[in-house]
Amino acid sequence: MLSKRIIPCLDIKDGRTVKGVNFQDLQDAGDPVALAAQYAVQGADELVFLDITATEDARETMASLVLEVSKAIDIPFTVGGGIRSVSDVEKLLKNGADKISINSSAVRNPQLINDLAQAFGSQCVVVAIDAKQIDQSWRVHLVGGKVPTELHLFDWAKEAADRGAGEILFTSMDHDGSKHGYAIDALARLSEDLSIPLIASGGAGTEQHFLDAFTQGKVDAVLAASVFHYGVIPIPILKTYLASQGIPIRK
Repeated sequence: MLSKRIIPCLDIKDGRTVKGVNFQDLQDAGDPVALAAQYAVQGADELVFLDITATEDARETMASLVLEVSKAIDIPFTVGGGIRSVSDVEKLLKNGADKISINSSAVRNPQLINDLAQAFGSQCVVVAIDAKQIDQSWRVHLVGGKVPTELHLFDWAKEAADRGAGEILFTSMDHDGSKHGYAIDALARLSEDLSIPLIASGGAGTEQHFLDAFTQGKVDAVLAASVFHYGVIPIPILKTYLASQGIPIRK
């Protein structure tokens, strides 16, 4: 069985790591380069770096910061935010990213998924999906959760996979920053629907929440931010706990 992955997420705004609740009330959480290096030493399996205002500000992801972070770590590194073209991805990969994450741009131009998968391989393409429940339906949101769409989570995830995405990163906006646990039911359905790896995001607050995502949500990786940034759950302790519960974890 493939090892499950623990992935800290660094949301970046104005060159600093930030974290909020339900995509709002952002608070400073530290220097991204220092945090990235710290997580690599602690045993994180990968990192995700999201320039969360790049799309809203209509600018490119900060390639110089990507280069700085890549020099500080020796683990796989996914970068997202403001990516709209093959040339954008070329620049980020050249600066040290291993994978890229697209969200709003993929919804607005689904062909972008095909183009990136063809140019760089599916293993390089992560499609991130931010969704919240509206009238008991999971609706996809864009631009850092600010713009609702008529797209349904499960339909869009399946289309993204069919177009060549190598992984789906699903964030429940309802659970984000709540520390009440992941959206287990939605994750379990996505896991059932998809034949590509699924990353859970939004809601981690205890070790049990990570375990539930793996055992009940059937995910391949768990992503979290505040519990790592503020030292609530150190990665080595989390890995020891998960291993004790029978989850295949990289030491």
